[in-house]
Amino acid sequence: MTESKPAVFLDRDDTITNSHPRTAHLPRPGDLLDPDLVELLPGAGEAIAKLNAAGWPVVVFTSQGGIARGDMPPPFDRPRATLAQVELVNDRVRALLAGFDARLDAIYYCPFHPIGTVPRFTREHQWRKPQPGMLLSAAAELGLDLSRSWAVGDMARDTEAARNAGIPANQAVLLVKTGDADAGGANQGGPTAPDLARAAEMILGRNGR
Repeated sequence: MTESKPAVFLDRDDTITNSHPRTAHLPRPGDLLDPDLVELLPGAGEAIAKLNAAGWPVVVFTSQGGIARGDMPPPFDRPRATLAQVELVNDRVRALLAGFDARLDAIYYCPFHPIGTVPRFTREHQWRKPQPGMLLSAAAELGLDLSRSWAVGDMARDTEAARNAGIPANQAVLLVKTGDADAGGANQGGPTAPDLARAAEMILGRNGR
């Protein structure tokens, strides 16, 4: 029987990608629906490459409630947000990471939201953060040991989902922007970092890889 292995779980928007600044002009800033707007945050590609080189599986878990809401990406004559549209954005993220010899082992995303216009996806769901469903599914499908895994995200619901999945609190890293005094407390005593590059250093240093 193959032994399960630890992984690093990453939120996508504003953890890997520069989402809020790139979508600030839109009705719902932060929802990255247009592949042409995808931009990696400084140091993100290098950080993921280092995790890859150290043998860590890297798995994205991201909320994409715009699918349930039927949001439209810019320019607004494009099709509404769909599973296919999210995949286009994910493909662009993968392509940009490849420029740093970095890769993602899997991407899990939640299209559900309790307030929406698309009946198929308009409901609560175990994959919607802070529920742990995306991480639990990834662990089952990829053979991952959550008790030895890490998670990194820019919102409290990211680290809460990680803890709910069984990732230890001291291995769920919240990215805190400079001067954001409230965000650190929102991690319930867990570690914080200014960006993904520093979070990766923390993971690699703590585990001796």
